[in-house]
Amino acid sequence: MKFESLIAQTNDLVDSGLIPDLRSFSSEGEYLDVILISGDALVDHPSFGTAMVARFLESLGLRVGVIAQPDWRDPGAVKILGRPRLYFGVSSGNLDSMLHHYTAARKKRHDDPYSPGGVAGLRPNRAVIVYSGLVRAAYRDVPLVIGGMEASLRRLAHYDYWDDRIRRGIMLDARADVLVYGNAERALAAITTALRQGRDLDGLEVAGTVVVRAQPPAGEHLKLPSFEDVESDPRAFAVMTRDVHREIASPNPRTMVQLHGGRFLWHLPPAAPLGTAELDALYRLPFTRRAHPMYRDQRIPALDTVRHSITTHRGCFGGCTFCALAVHQGLVITSRSPESITLEAEEMSRARDFGGTITDVGGPSANMYGASCGRNPGGRGCMRASCLVPRICPDLQAGAGASIRLWSELMRLPRVKHVFVASGVRFDLANRDPEYIRLLVQNHTGGHLKVAPEHISDEVLSLMRKPAHREFERFLSWFEKFRPPKVYLVPYMMSSHPGCTDRDMAAAAGYLQDRKLAVDQVQDFIPIPGTVAAAMYHSGLDPERLTPVFVEKTDAGKLRQRHALDRKGPLNVGGVKKWAGRSGQKKR
Repeated sequence: MKFESLIAQTNDLVDSGLIPDLRSFSSEGEYLDVILISGDALVDHPSFGTAMVARFLESLGLRVGVIAQPDWRDPGAVKILGRPRLYFGVSSGNLDSMLHHYTAARKKRHDDPYSPGGVAGLRPNRAVIVYSGLVRAAYRDVPLVIGGMEASLRRLAHYDYWDDRIRRGIMLDARADVLVYGNAERALAAITTALRQGRDLDGLEVAGTVVVRAQPPAGEHLKLPSFEDVESDPRAFAVMTRDVHREIASPNPRTMVQLHGGRFLWHLPPAAPLGTAELDALYRLPFTRRAHPMYRDQRIPALDTVRHSITTHRGCFGGCTFCALAVHQGLVITSRSPESITLEAEEMSRARDFGGTITDVGGPSANMYGASCGRNPGGRGCMRASCLVPRICPDLQAGAGASIRLWSELMRLPRVKHVFVASGVRFDLANRDPEYIRLLVQNHTGGHLKVAPEHISDEVLSLMRKPAHREFERFLSWFEKFRPPKVYLVPYMMSSHPGCTDRDMAAAAGYLQDRKLAVDQVQDFIPIPGTVAAAMYHSGLDPERLTPVFVEKTDAGKLRQRHALDRKGPLNVGGVKKWAGRSGQKKR
């Protein structure tokens, strides 16, 4: 029988025919070309970054193994597949490990949807650094590549909320040879080619990577404030964040250089986004859409969420200041072809556990599918930080027709009864096409439509880089006009974002009560490394204008703001408006 799973255990080397039996195994044997180490359980589904990278590398003709959630207390845990011929690739998994492990109140989370059985505690804090240390101790001479969300967000000097300090670029703590940021395919292909040719990673300059060098580059580059400067001066950190985000969004980004002690971090320009044909090819790779057999009957909760979902595109041009997507995936949208999506749906519908419902057809924002820039189609962006805020760019080509046609095609498949959009929509974009809203609400919402107004204060929304409150009011009017029975709007709101005072939060709570909108979950702001909002939180400045911003940093204040929106919290048991009236907190 053909071995279909990704190689993850020593037994898999036998089952796949790479070694005749377990007695033949040696931890120094080179059975695989690349070994990936991940902080998540191994799920062979395109929504899991490690599986996407593994299947992509296999498509290049490589033999690939994955060590999922190795025991970081055991030095031998990274030796179970031997020594890779080319390199180790280390990632924390789909999320930053500290976000996985801690709440906004810095309290430990009790579960982990990316682990078997949902059990917490199967990956270490700062997983990329810890796993890299294991690799360096076990195989000092093997090239080490780090990537994924944790590495991408921490690729330069960054504010760490959990340590409450500026930490240096993660390359230096991980002692890696190269960091791949953003979507990894182009950079990994170039690194793989170089190592196959016997070239050294020293001196290799690949778009979409960060490297450490003894000297600055000879050519034109952008010199960032040094680690020592941003560590000691919050204003310098705000300036650095502004300059980094501007450069990444530039049509012609330069290499950025940041001095750390006597060493230079080179941040090479972003890799070009994949084209539609390239993205289609990725989703044609032989994913089993299952967890690895080693988990037996243990569920991976994150797989349950996406098992029968389809990703339609990459990228997000919203540019929200608190969100990691623009930092990680970029602003440019790459959409899959309708044929590719329909083929995936058709194959998925043949699975024994498919009940007729595609639970989600979308991406970071579902209604960005098919969008492009009229001025620079398929290429890099421009100097705008968002295509939607403060006004929708006139060059944005983002009609709803592509999504509507796609829904129609998917509904024609014989085994498909329902096609839902669960990944959320940009309501400011949707307002341009009421027919999109009607079809979405009446035919493609599974009871709850998720949107993210985040707040009602235009001042706070501006700092979030979100649309003005009137856009949500417009969308709410359309929703009420088209809403069938038993379909409800679920607004996502955020508390304690920089700029948000008690008075702002009370006003938001009063508005939701007046409009009879229930908030199931309140997102208490967490400063995600690398984001503009994290720089606001640390510095107390708006990085764009370098003007002061109020920041709620006390535990009591953050709890008070969150409770204002919590329908079960103490402030929503009879007193938000009264509280709003007596809250005298001022912006400063």
